[in-house]
Amino acid sequence: MYEANDSSVSQFVFLGLSTSRPVQNFLLAFSTVFYVTIVLGNFLVVLTVTFDPHLHSPMYFLLANLSFIDLCFSTLTVPKMISDLHSGHKTISFQGCVTQTFILHTLGGSEMVLLTAMALDRYVAVWKPLHYLTIMSPQVCLLLLCGAWATGLIHSVVQLAFVIHLPFCGPNEIDSFYCDLPWFIKLACTDSYRMEFMVTANSGFISMGTFFLLIISYVFILVTVWKRSSDGLRKALSTLSAHITVVVLFFGPCIFVYMWPFPVVTVDKFLAILDFLVTPILNPAIYTLRNKEMKTAMRRLSSQLLIW
Repeated sequence: MYEANDSSVSQFVFLGLSTSRPVQNFLLAFSTVFYVTIVLGNFLVVLTVTFDPHLHSPMYFLLANLSFIDLCFSTLTVPKMISDLHSGHKTISFQGCVTQTFILHTLGGSEMVLLTAMALDRYVAVWKPLHYLTIMSPQVCLLLLCGAWATGLIHSVVQLAFVIHLPFCGPNEIDSFYCDLPWFIKLACTDSYRMEFMVTANSGFISMGTFFLLIISYVFILVTVWKRSSDGLRKALSTLSAHITVVVLFFGPCIFVYMWPFPVVTVDKFLAILDFLVTPILNPAIYTLRNKEMKTAMRRLSSQLLIW
């Protein structure tokens, strides 16, 4: 696939988050601590849901897969950023940049569909509580998961199909710490305005469309619960507020990066930090610390590990 590109650029140089050494040292410590927390937090969620039979339900199955995707999402960029900050060697090969972009959009597209599946799960739980386990059967959950990964893969392939054959002859500097299509396309040695518009609009409209669909579905759930019981509304608000927070944190940066017509590099970098370091920590924290069943399961797992 790569050989078909006649690019004379064999690698790209990341400009990173800052040129100041004290700031880089702070970012190195900050990103290391956060990444370790991301790995431990999300791995603990996956481990708990996998080995605790009390959590073998559709909601926790989807939650464990969300944690897995978040772990992969962060691992895709943060270790490389930590290595670059430590060594000062901020380069990535052309093939590495394309691969990182491909995996990034696969994971991003998969998480969008997975969040939609989680909204569907909550809708069924509220609208059809007596038929919940029948509708959200293990087969349906597996189908939703496979659909999420297939959608992410197709989205990523379609995106890269537009840009993989673009010529690159210099410059080769990317004003960020990871590869993504908006910066990748701008470095092409051709008039890439139409291509840039097509690719970014594709991701942007998908992000915005899915975001509004999710928000409308959550509003619909709340209205449905409110009509039945005011006590139920309070419980639903407590549960769905966590879901809505995760949705806003995930989709907000995506919509801004791909839809904002006047990109601001500093803002894009801040949003990238939010996407790769903050949101993957908040997801397990929001779903775990607010969930008594999950906290109880984690205590049981801890006790079993200590006994072994």
